Amino acid sequence: MDALEQEYKSPFDFEQGVNSSYLYLSPSVIVTPPGSPHVTVTARGAVRPDSITEVGEDAVMSVTVSPSVPTLTEEEQEELRDELLKLEDEVVTLSQVLAAKEKQVADIKRKLGITPLNELKQNISKSWQEVTTSTAYKKTSEGLSVAGQKATAAFTSMGSAISRKFEDVRNTPTFKSFEEKVETLKVKDEKRSQDEPDGISG
Repeated sequence: MDALEQEYKSPFDFEQGVNSSYLYLSPSVIVTPPGSPHVTVTARGAVRPDSITEVGEDAVMSVTVSPSVPTLTEEEQEELRDELLKLEDEVVTLSQVLAAKEKQVADIKRKLGITPLNELKQNISKSWQEVTTSTAYKKTSEGLSVAGQKATAAFTSMGSAISRKFEDVRNTPTFKSFEEKVETLKVKDEKRSQDEPDGISG
């Protein structure tokens, strides 16, 4: 018999259950959702469901209902169905009433000339007014005003100091000597330009 024709045999023995050393990623606590079949763990670590005995479509019928779900009588189920229908009808009615009220509000706003843009402007204006009347804004505004006044005073005093310094420099002998030399050069240049005919230098 050819090796390819031999039937595949798994290296795992599923008849004995699953070796727990292969399940290192499994949670240590088994959490099953409500309504799922009850599961027990055997001593060897194999997980076997107690209530599922059949395979196929009939297996669904053999699953027991979890005890956490209360069993209701036909009469109680009928009452709950009626109550559910009433509540769903009320939800639909309330949705319709809400839609009608929203339409009425939109019609009134349209008649008053209130557009979404106008509403946005009003909301921004109202928000800005709330900001400007807040204590924090007032304190900040006062602080900035004081800081502005101090900065203005500082610039004014700095300007006067600079003006005084320029005046002091102008009164020094070095500056006066420099000023006289510039004046002398200016006079010589004017005299030379008067001596030359038609401003042409030769």
